[in-house]
Amino acid sequence: MRWITIVALAASIAVAASRPVALSAGSSAAGPAWRTWDDGLAEAKSTGHPVLVDVYTDWCGWCKRMDRDVYSRPEVRDYLGRNWVVVRINAEANTPAHYLGHETTEAEIADRFGVRSYPTTVMLKPTGERMVNVPGYFAAPDFITVLRFVGEGHMEHGERFEDFQKTVAH
Repeated sequence: MRWITIVALAASIAVAASRPVALSAGSSAAGPAWRTWDDGLAEAKSTGHPVLVDVYTDWCGWCKRMDRDVYSRPEVRDYLGRNWVVVRINAEANTPAHYLGHETTEAEIADRFGVRSYPTTVMLKPTGERMVNVPGYFAAPDFITVLRFVGEGHMEHGERFEDFQKTVAH
């Protein structure tokens, strides 16, 4: 059942990602206050906030567009800042990190979570346990809807993403 929810969530987001996006006039290039992997997991444990992991590569055009069109939006930065710990890892980097008491790298973490396309947003519980992978680019309003769906516990309580979307006004 949980796998079906994750597949439905990813499929719904893929549809949303196909819509064009325009930056609002007041958008700046600044993104969220990204943490390193180790610092982000430590902060999540102390605050009880879930972790958003932006998995990217340096060559990924859609990753750059996600930065420019989504993470730079004030409403996205504000929502993330209030409700999530934000971590960014390069799926091809050998940057040292620690997970579940073991030394590892950012690339190995991306592989462990089954990331095969970029960008992929991995959402973790404050304990570091994976809740869901959300692959691809999607518009800021849809991104906030997904953040709320997962972060506020709707997914964990078995609510269908499609039903949750009907309750959210864009």
